[in-house]
Amino acid sequence: MKNIILLHGAIGAADQLDLLATVLKEKNHNVYTFNFSGHGKIPFQNQFGIEQFANELESFIKTNNLNQPTIFGYSMGGYVALHLAHQKLNLLGNIITLGTKFEWSPEIAAKEIKMLDAKTIAEKVPKFAEALKTRHGNDWEALLQKTADMMLGLGTNNTLKLTDVSLIENKVLIGLADKDTMVSLDETTAVYKQLKNGAMYMLPNTKHPIESVNVSLLSKIISDFN
Repeated sequence: MKNIILLHGAIGAADQLDLLATVLKEKNHNVYTFNFSGHGKIPFQNQFGIEQFANELESFIKTNNLNQPTIFGYSMGGYVALHLAHQKLNLLGNIITLGTKFEWSPEIAAKEIKMLDAKTIAEKVPKFAEALKTRHGNDWEALLQKTADMMLGLGTNNTLKLTDVSLIENKVLIGLADKDTMVSLDETTAVYKQLKNGAMYMLPNTKHPIESVNVSLLSKIISDFN
């Protein structure tokens, strides 16, 4: 029986992984989820970003006495998991990612943050704004701003470089949705090729949002990866 931790993405929350968790539990796995600080109505900490979230993952593992748990990280969650695997050898077990953006530059960051302007979202996509408020509470606008700042920081100093990836000892399965317009095949393949114990998969007929995933297929991929 595996211990599996599911990690959500940027401006997301653990509830988006509830169905996946349910299906994995039906396969007789122990499944855990939690919200990174600033997400899902969890208060912000003094720091916000990959390092802070990696510390929170480490703390969660130790608090729950989990020995090398399997990690599934969606989008930013995958980045956090790999960053922690590079920093702390032997803490994590196998790692599966999906839709994780690895390539960052000032230009890429500037492009990505255009989609995080709270005023524009409220005016042009009010239903999305309301969904963000429901998921994150009244601090949803602050979350967008802090996420934008985090991305700009990654644009100037990518926390997880290819040289870091090459030092990761864990078995890692890198995943990409075939219709993902945020994450490229080239950047995903580049990371896969740097891994000592890496494999790669692609989800068919799937876009970047986690809601577009075939949960039955993804759960099988996670469950079968040993």
